[in-house]
Amino acid sequence: MPAKELANPCVDCGEAEFVVDVRSRRLCKPCFERYVSLKVLRRIENYRRPKSVPKGQPYKLLLPLSFGLSSSVMLHAVNAQLERQLSKPYPMVGFEVHVLIIEPSSISPSSASAESRFDLLKKTFPRHSYNMLPFHSIYEYEPTIQNVMTQFAGEEFVDDASLSHKERLDAFRASIATATSKVDVDQVLLNRLIVAYAKELNCDAILWGDSDSRLAAKTLANVAKGRGSALTWQVSDGKSPSGFEFNFPLRDLFQAELHSYANLIPELMAIIIPDQPSSDNTLTKNLSIDELMMRYVQTHGEKYPGVMANVTRTANKLQPAAVPAKAQRCAFCDAFMGDSDEKREFCYACVRSRPDLAC
Repeated sequence: MPAKELANPCVDCGEAEFVVDVRSRRLCKPCFERYVSLKVLRRIENYRRPKSVPKGQPYKLLLPLSFGLSSSVMLHAVNAQLERQLSKPYPMVGFEVHVLIIEPSSISPSSASAESRFDLLKKTFPRHSYNMLPFHSIYEYEPTIQNVMTQFAGEEFVDDASLSHKERLDAFRASIATATSKVDVDQVLLNRLIVAYAKELNCDAILWGDSDSRLAAKTLANVAKGRGSALTWQVSDGKSPSGFEFNFPLRDLFQAELHSYANLIPELMAIIIPDQPSSDNTLTKNLSIDELMMRYVQTHGEKYPGVMANVTRTANKLQPAAVPAKAQRCAFCDAFMGDSDEKREFCYACVRSRPDLAC
């Protein structure tokens, strides 16, 4: 009996109906999952045991997970790659993954607690190690940060050491004046907490779950905020000032493609915390630069995805400047500030976010 003729066959295998139209290619579910996995694999396949790592010791990767779309898809794709390696007759797994969650409700009061999703996450992907920390645990993992934060906030801010870590962090964050500065400061503190945790575990690299669309928005926002010199490690694969390799396995995938991928996998959708829809009633002046750039990329990315992709590719081609022997580092964001005889505590971008100077 002849096989049933397909109305809209997958252009790759021709054996099933297509379910997703990806960059003018109609793919079925298995072929689309393979498409996404290969994009990620190309970025993590370098993680074989390097000569610097003792034989038998895997490469340690830290994967910060926000329960958002991008980082959740990345975990699913990385987990699938590990499962494929272990299914071979002579498995050779070159890396192990440690997943870190900063409790979303400790960052934003409007976010629901992730406790139930955390339990589900561990059941869905049991092969990895997990830890969930509150935002204020930065005081434990980065003990020196409290003095830096007090100095950063200025003379009008008083850090009451008798308060709990949560209350102290809330007070500091409340002292930051503008929407852009608040987002910028939170990003710096989150990065420092994640890096400090990676050091605690003796990790070799950090995998960031930013899509091509997100990286394009970060590129534009960082330039606008005066953090252009940090693009070589904040949106590009390579060594960061912290000494860790920063890698972005989803950099070749658009946000819309990640949505399509997640929608095909029920167990993944059960973990993801949906983004809160942006309100059209919010005044532009009340939005941070990061939010404005993300809206811009999302709006224009649908019409001109190639243009947004070029933003990310161009940033990824940037080469980090040579670090002088006497290079100073910003006390707050830890970025290099160049060789200067003038003693400065904070870089230009961080100075712009300080409460007494933010505009």
